[in-house]
Amino acid sequence: MSFLLRWLFAFLLIAATYNPTQWNYVRWAQSNWGEQLPMIVLAGLLLTIGFIIYLRATLRSIGAGGMVLVLALVAAILWVAQDFGLFDPSDPTLATWVGIFALSVVLGVGLSWSIIRRRLSGQVDMDDVEE
Repeated sequence: MSFLLRWLFAFLLIAATYNPTQWNYVRWAQSNWGEQLPMIVLAGLLLTIGFIIYLRATLRSIGAGGMVLVLALVAAILWVAQDFGLFDPSDPTLATWVGIFALSVVLGVGLSWSIIRRRLSGQVDMDDVEE
């Protein structure tokens, strides 16, 4: 359950920043730049803080190589889904949502890696040891 929550928050963070609908930060900021600049800056800072938390934790836990491996695994799964006819990459809206999903999986795995590794290996990280 904890991985699902971390992944969901990563998905919401990326989708709130940009998605193919009109309900995202990028489009809102572009259309309201003159009238709502303080709110745009505040929302942009909050999104930036969220990305920094996720990216820093992901880079510390699995590193850039791990991020590439997780993204490659998700890409291979999508390739298989496309090969079975479950996914049509020529639809730009669907492709954008799939990209958001793939990036959120990378961030969710990165933020949850200590928990995943502990469950798989039974080893405890130094951060997990109680005093």
